[in-house]
Amino acid sequence: MSTDTPRIAIIGAGPGGLTCARILQRRGIEVTVYDLDASRTARDQGGTLDMHPESGQHALREADLWEEFERLARPEGQQLRLVGRDGRVVFDAVPPPAAGADGNPEIDRGHLRGILLDSLAPDTVRWGHKLEKAEPLGGGTHRLHFTNGTNGTTGTTIETDLVVGADGAWSRVRPLLSDAVPRYTGVTFVETGLDEADTRHPRLAALTGNGTMMALDDNRGFIAQRNSNGHIRSYLGLRTDEHWHRQAGLDLTDTAAVREALLHAFTGWSDSLTGFITDTDTGYTNRPLYALPLPHAWPHTPGVTLLGDAAHLMSPFSGMGANLAMLDGADLARSLSGRPTVDDAITAYENVLLPRSAEAAEGAAEGLASAFAPDSAAQALAHMTGHH
Repeated sequence: MSTDTPRIAIIGAGPGGLTCARILQRRGIEVTVYDLDASRTARDQGGTLDMHPESGQHALREADLWEEFERLARPEGQQLRLVGRDGRVVFDAVPPPAAGADGNPEIDRGHLRGILLDSLAPDTVRWGHKLEKAEPLGGGTHRLHFTNGTNGTTGTTIETDLVVGADGAWSRVRPLLSDAVPRYTGVTFVETGLDEADTRHPRLAALTGNGTMMALDDNRGFIAQRNSNGHIRSYLGLRTDEHWHRQAGLDLTDTAAVREALLHAFTGWSDSLTGFITDTDTGYTNRPLYALPLPHAWPHTPGVTLLGDAAHLMSPFSGMGANLAMLDGADLARSLSGRPTVDDAITAYENVLLPRSAEAAEGAAEGLASAFAPDSAAQALAHMTGHH
């Protein structure tokens, strides 16, 4: 990049944005990250991620954070178990003890974000900054308008030579490049959780194993995942209307009513699975799944680009969302440090990003369609055992 130091603003302190910031700083390029959360501990960061060698792991090595990752990763979390609706285990893939980083070790999202945040120079992340508007000024520069603080009464305005939209599904940066908006996939997850699972819920903990348990059949299913500290996060998946609860006259804050509705939806399923509904320690969180239209692309626009969910929001059934976001961040940082101008860097980055993300999003859509189909139990078993 030329000797003129560009002003780089990354919007969003998720894995992709933070990976990009870390690698830029390692290469001597200044960057500021803006996030709407009030602080790094303002909200739960979600469940567990499996880091893939060619993407998430690659990005962590490029960020020189591999040792920190290994200290917190859970190789045993690679276990994958399929269970029938009758509660019987029909497939169980247990990683060998030496699998380690050769496979896809798991790490809690919160732990991963902590590693990345701790690696950045002080004050890199400006918390409590909600992007309200990005105003093009010509020549690739943009004026960014933020509201600050919990009440949003104060504002900050900055000018930047590159704005990176790393701000997730409902990105405020994306409209600078694309009219695309996320669409409902037809599948909703209802999240529940078990605390101190091995001692307080031993039956459900044993069924889950050390990694991920899936029971899929007839357009619905249970997915349970081990997290650290004895927590199991589970998702009850349903192919249903986006506003299913409204149609049922259901108040999502009425825990007892939601429990009854979910039990009704899983009539005929084993008690060993419906325990994830009845025994929850965390209540029920409605999570409709959205994805960007396929393929999502945009014309090259000076001074702005996207990464992660802002660029390629897809179903979680690819297992690639965070992995791709981190790879995006690493690729963008490398491109910015190795090209003569910001514009050259964006062009080179997007030439790699767009075809890669289109292919991944297509695979994720296919994965979701087969997981929530009338014959999903048979499809899942065939896929796991290699009998396509």
